Amino acid sequence: MDLTAFRRPPSARHWLGTTQTGRDMYAVTLRGLRASLVTGLLVAVSATGLATVTGAAAGYLGGWADRGLMSVVELLLVLPPLLVVATLAPALRGADLPVLAPLLAAFMWMVTARVVRGMTLILRDQEYVLAARFLGVRPMTIIVRHIVPGLLPLLIVDATLNVSTAVIAETSLSYLGFGARPPDVSLGTIIADGAPSAGTFPWLFLPPVTALILLVLATTLIGDGLRDTLASPP
Repeated sequence: MDLTAFRRPPSARHWLGTTQTGRDMYAVTLRGLRASLVTGLLVAVSATGLATVTGAAAGYLGGWADRGLMSVVELLLVLPPLLVVATLAPALRGADLPVLAPLLAAFMWMVTARVVRGMTLILRDQEYVLAARFLGVRPMTIIVRHIVPGLLPLLIVDATLNVSTAVIAETSLSYLGFGARPPDVSLGTIIADGAPSAGTFPWLFLPPVTALILLVLATTLIGDGLRDTLASPP
């Protein structure tokens, strides 16, 4: 924080200018970028992990377990996320990012769980899985040792693409006042603070927007690249 520079434009001393309180926009943008990226990674790992457990268990066990787990998935798929967030808004206002990350993950795993279930139905009929079953290996061990490795290409790509989706969702909620709490910041809160004066002081708005675009573009390109690489025949 520079108490001698309030809303100063970019200069050699402050590369991206300063805020109305004298904070360096370069440092603030990097801190917000870190917060949004960490949240995106947490959400992606949590959502993909939950989808893996649910989909693999439902596909391999079948029967009542399959029907029960898929009923939960179908119920959550028809549940409108924005309505749930609006309902929980009073309790979430001022909540920090560790509270927001599980909420975002709770609405991002259902479609992947259905895909994992479908692939598990195919993998469980493979000869090496049938051999392990006939040898008396426990179902959980079979899922971990034989089913999940066959799902890794899908899971890696899904987790990577979920990062960009989670970053956009976190930024949107933080922009509306949910998520990071002062003095901590995320890209959403920085954009919200700079939006009213974007025309007069563009350096308060453009750096976090540019960082958000580059972050989402980078994670999306990585996900597309991994998908093409892992899907290509050896």
